[in-house]
Amino acid sequence: LASHQKAAAAQKADKFDEEIVAIWAPERFEAVERDNLIRGDTALEKLASIRPAFDKAYGTITAGNSSALTDGASVALITDESRARALGLKPKSRIIDSFFVGVDPTEQLLIGPAVVIPYLLKRNGLTLENIDLFEIHEAFAAQVLSCLKAMESKDFCQRYFGDSKAFGTIPDEKLNVNGGALAIGHPFGATGARLVTTLSNELIRSNKNLGLIAICAAGGMAGAMLIEHIA
Repeated sequence: LASHQKAAAAQKADKFDEEIVAIWAPERFEAVERDNLIRGDTALEKLASIRPAFDKAYGTITAGNSSALTDGASVALITDESRARALGLKPKSRIIDSFFVGVDPTEQLLIGPAVVIPYLLKRNGLTLENIDLFEIHEAFAAQVLSCLKAMESKDFCQRYFGDSKAFGTIPDEKLNVNGGALAIGHPFGATGARLVTTLSNELIRSNKNLGLIAICAAGGMAGAMLIEHIA
């Protein structure tokens, strides 16, 4: 619900316009200029009424709390800063660092963001409090929620990092502030560049400094990237 509400508000404020290229849909004889999956008028009651997609008797994964496999493509220009400036291009953000991990896919297939975020921040001498905005890929609502809970769990942090203290909490007001894949969709192969673009643009708009992107992937893989707004 929060993903759709945030995405609808961002779309209404034209926040996505600068990162979307309109395409022509011949069968509809019109241009597609906006994501058409976002449902700003949905409600918890509507989402709760959707039947499970897999385990019909006891399942909790539905079309309402899963990212849709949508059509889409994305592109990002990544280059050395001096080269960009030599070409007369103004960088949107600077990549500070990235980190990739793999977890046992038979145990916790999509828990990787809860592992890779602490590793990335610790390597750079940072904490969750130092990050202004987070983008965590919304494969499923349960996946994002479990990652957030895991970083707040002493048992989880002891098991994965040998640390008896919980890593910390990501405030809701810093997380996926313009919605995520649950509302916008998840075109395979395109989501990573979209996350970098969306977060870079939001750092510029809100005049924030540091942003962190985390994404889970097939086979228990996960990656995270730390970016900085270039003023």
